[in-house]
Amino acid sequence: MKHSIRMIMIMFLCASIFFIFGCTNEGEKQESKKTEDKQTVQLTISAAASLQDALTEIQKKYEKEHENIKITFNFGSSGALQQQIEQGAPVDLFFSAAENKFRPLVDKGLINKEESKNLLGNEIVLIVPKDKADTVKGFQSLADSGIKQFALGNPETTPAGQYGQQTLTKLNLWPKVKEKVVYTKDVRQVLSYVEANTVDAGIVFKTDAQISDKIKIVDIADANMHDPIIYPVGIIKDTKHKKEAADFYQYLQTEDSFQIFEKFGFKILK
Repeated sequence: MKHSIRMIMIMFLCASIFFIFGCTNEGEKQESKKTEDKQTVQLTISAAASLQDALTEIQKKYEKEHENIKITFNFGSSGALQQQIEQGAPVDLFFSAAENKFRPLVDKGLINKEESKNLLGNEIVLIVPKDKADTVKGFQSLADSGIKQFALGNPETTPAGQYGQQTLTKLNLWPKVKEKVVYTKDVRQVLSYVEANTVDAGIVFKTDAQISDKIKIVDIADANMHDPIIYPVGIIKDTKHKKEAADFYQYLQTEDSFQIFEKFGFKILK
């Protein structure tokens, strides 16, 4: 009888140990899965330099609401960013300042047309250092002998430079002023040259001009002076973070994001 009781107790103890071990193991698996689910995902966004301030503010708001997402921006001229993507740079989304720097990626199948959208608009303006606001009245002033140099983004790679050259051509000024041009890598470099008084004037997007208190806008190009200024955004087809990239892509089209874009002077294309 005693032997039977002892056997029952041993069997009960073994069963208890097995149950505890099984529960602990299952708990560890569930905890491991939770940790895995919360792993940080790094999104890389290649975006036109003119979007820097607006996207940085959107990033802070988005990351606060999505703790497992970290966004890294690669800001530069749209043409240079396009070339990087074509050469295989690991990018999740592309936000261009011109259709002609974006469309080739769609045509080559690097971005699905269905996962892209023309999102923003902008304007081209002529800016000068504040102390030269009296000497430069508008685009026509660039032909004056007193204007020695003005900054312009490289039209081959920089949309603001492309639109600026088109404006000067439309005004019949390009042949007269092209020798005065100091070319830059992107629109933000134009702004910095004007702020530092390195050049007499510069052509930038209106949104870039609005962030500086060291310059003054002296002229705004009419919309018919250049190609339509359109900022398309799209998901890179080979992204390794499709779900997260798609979520941020949609977030850029929310009212919260629109308010930030408008705050920095962009027009929303709905």
